[in-house]
Amino acid sequence: MTTPATTAGSGATAPGAPGPGTPGSGATLRRVLAQTRFETAAILRNGEQLLLTFVLPVIALVVLVRTDVVPLPGDERTAPALAGVLALAVASTFTSQAIAVAFDRRWGVLRMLATTPLGRGGLLAGRLGAVLCVVVVQTAVLVAVAALLGWRAQGLTVGSSLGAAALMLLGTAAFVALAMVVGGTLRPEAVLAVANLLWVLMAAGGGLLVPVDSLPAPLAAVVRLLPSGALGEGLRTLATARAFDVGAAVVLALWAAVAAWVATRTFRWE
Repeated sequence: MTTPATTAGSGATAPGAPGPGTPGSGATLRRVLAQTRFETAAILRNGEQLLLTFVLPVIALVVLVRTDVVPLPGDERTAPALAGVLALAVASTFTSQAIAVAFDRRWGVLRMLATTPLGRGGLLAGRLGAVLCVVVVQTAVLVAVAALLGWRAQGLTVGSSLGAAALMLLGTAAFVALAMVVGGTLRPEAVLAVANLLWVLMAAGGGLLVPVDSLPAPLAAVVRLLPSGALGEGLRTLATARAFDVGAAVVLALWAAVAAWVATRTFRWE
């Protein structure tokens, strides 16, 4: 469904050495910001990634609002539909990043950039920064489309906005960490199959678009403990009840921490 984005190189100085005339942390920050800009532009220029990160979520939003094929909580459909689609947009970072990392490993891009002044930490920071930038753009686009479909922000408060931002940030951390586990260990062909299959499963029955309460009871109990279910339910609770789901935040934080720990021990740079 997606194709890998090519990452940007940096200077030709010795590994770990500061750039000419720009010693210390300032040079490191500039390199990370440059890598973030390049990675963000690469994602936004890639047609297949745009399909995954923008086109499909917009289509899902229109379908959820204009049809009753999926039961949604609350008196009107736009707010919970927007919440679910925002969760889907965040979850799409898993698929795109897992595939990109896997092919960058095969092509030697990660190994090459890890030996430049950017370093491994800078490369990962730049990639995470790019993902966060894309999530911000996704959010703006989806909120604009929801407004065209009738969503209004009268009941939106600073607290609920911050709560939504916190859940989306935790969700992004969890899904990017999982992408590093999958993309950093499996062969690219396997990653293509696994990442796209998981995206479909999360969208259809993972609690992103379909409320957990609509699923069979045994499945619902499991889905609530998945990052997809926690993010989807957490955002829908904010959208309909204006309440922050602490349990969902804890589930997302645990997934992010455990996946990051596993990634640091299993990730292969080539």
